[in-house]
Amino acid sequence: MVLISSRNEGTSANLAPMSSAFWLGWRAMLGLGVGSKTAQNLLRTGECVLNLPSDSMAPAVDRLALTTGADPVPASKQRRGYRHEPDKFGRSGLTPVDSETVEPPRVAECPVNMECVVEAVHPIADQDDALRGSTAAFEVRVQRVHVHESIRMAGTSDRIDPDAWRPLIMSFQKFYGLGAQLHPSTLASIPERLYRTADADRAREAPLAGRPTRLGAGTPLRQVTRAAGRCRGPRGGSRR
Repeated sequence: MVLISSRNEGTSANLAPMSSAFWLGWRAMLGLGVGSKTAQNLLRTGECVLNLPSDSMAPAVDRLALTTGADPVPASKQRRGYRHEPDKFGRSGLTPVDSETVEPPRVAECPVNMECVVEAVHPIADQDDALRGSTAAFEVRVQRVHVHESIRMAGTSDRIDPDAWRPLIMSFQKFYGLGAQLHPSTLASIPERLYRTADADRAREAPLAGRPTRLGAGTPLRQVTRAAGRCRGPRGGSRR
């Protein structure tokens, strides 16, 4: 789970939870809807902070669910019940603190903060007329890392103690730590059908390996899972 802080027009800051992120060395890839306030801010300023919450922060993160910094609220988010929230830090109850190399603030309560600059933006599904321009992968470069002393490995200056670091994890829209579900998730109340795109229909029609038979469009996902022996949903976390 990542809380991305970015700078709005003027002096206010946006704060958005998301889980479509991965790291390669000192770079991270962030999957975002281009209509989100976070994406708009990244495109305009080229800066953000990736704040990693601990599992104890699930209630604060959940308070940001179904809110967006975008005004007006995009139609796709209106259908899912989102509303405009101009003060994301106030809504979450989290504390902004100044960053060292970028304008967006860090989240004081998060044990890990990474100040980043945007290096490239990679369109996703750009060859598809129905999906073109809706989603992008933002490649960001980490240029400063802040770590709470409580999770630093004793006797080191550059290692995290995995027994002390308890990250918040979003699994299929629900909150987990390194164990059982921690807290009810408001985001998990959104019906799955509201996330469907043309790619979801194509996935149902894709033939199984070694079997040319096409699945019917109405085939339940559980049947696909049994037939293939393996199936993982592509959907990640927040689309703020």
